[in-house]
Amino acid sequence: MKSKLKFVYILGIFFLLIDQLIKIFISSRFLLNQNLIIIKNLLNLNLVHNEGAAFSILTGSRLLLIVVGILAVVLISFYIVKSDEINDRDILSYSLLLGGIVGNLIDRIVHGYVIDYISFNFFGYYFPVFNFADICIVLSIIIIVINIIKESIWK
Repeated sequence: MKSKLKFVYILGIFFLLIDQLIKIFISSRFLLNQNLIIIKNLLNLNLVHNEGAAFSILTGSRLLLIVVGILAVVLISFYIVKSDEINDRDILSYSLLLGGIVGNLIDRIVHGYVIDYISFNFFGYYFPVFNFADICIVLSIIIIVINIIKESIWK
């Protein structure tokens, strides 16, 4: 399984690099809280510094969030090494998950906050601002849940 872990890390680094490059680009071209309408009443770019986790929960708990992020990376890596069977969907989901976690972890360590910039407006409801790393994490969880459901149905 170590070869699978290596491939997960390589693909995870790819997602991490995309995340960090987008954040560098947005941070270098936007002022804090600057808003750019991409699709009126739907999609904006809006540079925000999130000092908490999802939905700004645990704001002010930087050290805790760093420790949880590092612990998550270690536990996921350990799980992959110990797993008997890892398929291509597993590799993709773990790569997305690790790339997303490490992307936001780097922000917390380097800046003290996570750089968020994607803002959606659905029928007047503004969804919390998020980033590419968050998309990776959510997609990975969706893939993992689908795999669990598929496995339970086939048993």
